[in-house]
Amino acid sequence: MGWLSSIFWAFWYILPAYVANASPVLVGGGRPIDGGRTWRDGRRILGDGKTWRGFIGGVAIGTLVGAVQYFITPCFYGSFSTAVKLAFLLSFGALFGDLVGSFFKRRANLPRGAPAIGLDQLGFLISALAFAYPVKTLSSGQIIFLLVVSPFVHWGANYFAYRMGWKNVPW
Repeated sequence: MGWLSSIFWAFWYILPAYVANASPVLVGGGRPIDGGRTWRDGRRILGDGKTWRGFIGGVAIGTLVGAVQYFITPCFYGSFSTAVKLAFLLSFGALFGDLVGSFFKRRANLPRGAPAIGLDQLGFLISALAFAYPVKTLSSGQIIFLLVVSPFVHWGANYFAYRMGWKNVPW
């Protein structure tokens, strides 16, 4: 596989995670996952920005992306069930990683929406890759590529959402 092809397949593989991570901005709102509860330190566990609707909606949209991907490139997945399972795990993993990041941001006393360089851009990616590993993984070169490029994709997507009026801050 040439390097250009390898880059394409790395993006194709991670697309459900990228979409799932971005979707709560559009479908979120409603009841916070932490139910308004606080941790031992008196700070919120996750905060109002992490909602059940955003989490479930993000996982559903990311999984749907994977199902559509199968019909475009069935050879990449082998079977429809593998494609859906992989997309679900990537999507769930991405949003789980985002929740973990939010937990640590609350412990660091960062307000909702405050940037945390590295944690915001890579936590979701690392978690998505870990959750999806049992089903299908990438080469180490593809993973390194995603670790390098994902912060820029994340910043670009956030800036776009800000310009569209979907987010209050551009990060």
